[in-house]
Amino acid sequence: MPALDLIHNAVKNALIKDGWNITADPYVIVVGGDKLYVDLAAEQRLAAERDGQKIAVEIESFSGRSPIREFEIALGQYMLYVSAIEQTDPERKMYLAISAQVYEFLFQRVLIRNAVQRYQISLLVILLETEEVAQWIN
Repeated sequence: MPALDLIHNAVKNALIKDGWNITADPYVIVVGGDKLYVDLAAEQRLAAERDGQKIAVEIESFSGRSPIREFEIALGQYMLYVSAIEQTDPERKMYLAISAQVYEFLFQRVLIRNAVQRYQISLLVILLETEEVAQWIN
């Protein structure tokens, strides 16, 4: 199993505060003989606008030396997970969780913004200091 991301617990706590029930940590997807490990799975039963919704969340801190290279890897991972979820659990929606700081300083770059739009990446933006959801971006 992969190691937990630096912001894993902050994202998990933010989802719980937002009314989500964590149902898997990690969320294992099996397609054929291959196993994939998405960081979290959760279900929402409280808020009317997301009643019964199921999500999978891949968490990325982008804390390495090359944020663009890390984005390349995260994009491929996200797309692979979306494909696997479509086959195994099509009612579940995939999200990429990032900190508000990463959203402001990396995800506002034209290259990243265009890729997010082009590949329809759903983002979950987290305030790390308070462990709260700042934005859901679909």
